[in-house]
Amino acid sequence: MNINQQRIASFDEDLRKTFQVVDLFIEDESHLHAGHAGAASGGGHFKLKIIAPEFKGLSLVARHRAIYSALNRHIPKEIHALTITALDPDEAFA
Repeated sequence: MNINQQRIASFDEDLRKTFQVVDLFIEDESHLHAGHAGAASGGGHFKLKIIAPEFKGLSLVARHRAIYSALNRHIPKEIHALTITALDPDEAFA
């Protein structure tokens, strides 16, 4: 397992500890940002899609805050940028 796979596995674990995950997809997009100032620090760019019942009734900002809180120990050392799609099951499967 390479370093980015280890990072993604660790992010996955922390998100599953915090949320009752119905579906989760994490993709490393760091290669799209090569040469970017943030990439120099070692932090990667990741894309996250998560479906969890805890997001029901929450605003987009509240959902993002909850995710950043769950991943806080990884920011900014391992995560420099994060693209987030966070849905509750009713939204995802409507």
